[in-house]
Amino acid sequence: MSAAPQPPVLTVVQQGPDVGPDLFASWLTGLDLRIVRADLGVPVPAVGAVGDGLLVLGGQMTAFDDDAAPWLPAVRALLVDAAASDVPTLGVCLGAQLLARALGGRVEVAAPHGREAGVVDVRWRPDAADDAVLGPALASVGGGRPPSSSPVLSMHADVVTELPPGAVWLGSSAVYPFQAFRCGSALGVQFHPEASDHTLLHWASGHDDVDVAEVRAQLDERGEHAHALGRALAAAFAAQVRAASDARTCASA
Repeated sequence: MSAAPQPPVLTVVQQGPDVGPDLFASWLTGLDLRIVRADLGVPVPAVGAVGDGLLVLGGQMTAFDDDAAPWLPAVRALLVDAAASDVPTLGVCLGAQLLARALGGRVEVAAPHGREAGVVDVRWRPDAADDAVLGPALASVGGGRPPSSSPVLSMHADVVTELPPGAVWLGSSAVYPFQAFRCGSALGVQFHPEASDHTLLHWASGHDDVDVAEVRAQLDERGEHAHALGRALAAAFAAQVRAASDARTCASA
């Protein structure tokens, strides 16, 4: 009797105690999530050891805090290799900023327009409909037709101000333009598709420049719509990881 097939492996780089996979833990179905607690000193793997996909989460540090977060150079190097190696990759918030910086883009700390917090609208550019992950996700929430914009959950003060050379610009908000972009096999999103209401409110309570009551009201009004996109994005990304695993299995057969 042959052994049951093993699920595809997704390496998840976690960079702080309050920025874990959250809702993605249940939404990334059919995958074996291997959590790398870089903030606790667990070594960041090389691209050949991540398995079938890579997810780099957010964090309270900046994309330049190599002294306070000495694992960041390894994460940036991993993102460069993953984007160039057809490894399905998703960078969230800080993960997206690290991706942009690693590939030659620009990131600004404490951007002048201030923190973007709560439920915000991302306007999708035409290329988003053709993206390997965003395309299926947007079609799912739009009933087959990608919406022109979507509510998302946001909590950041640092921003990508210039995309890397060759990056595909996928989405913008009214305040900050580079909310989603693709570099090779890596998708970066400035927003938090993985975050629960509880997590977003926890983050909001830690910042003096955020009105927690306003964030709660936004979640009550539009949080479910934001979560619908997060769930769809997770499903599309998981499908991409499973497809990459199947391709690797066929190539090695």
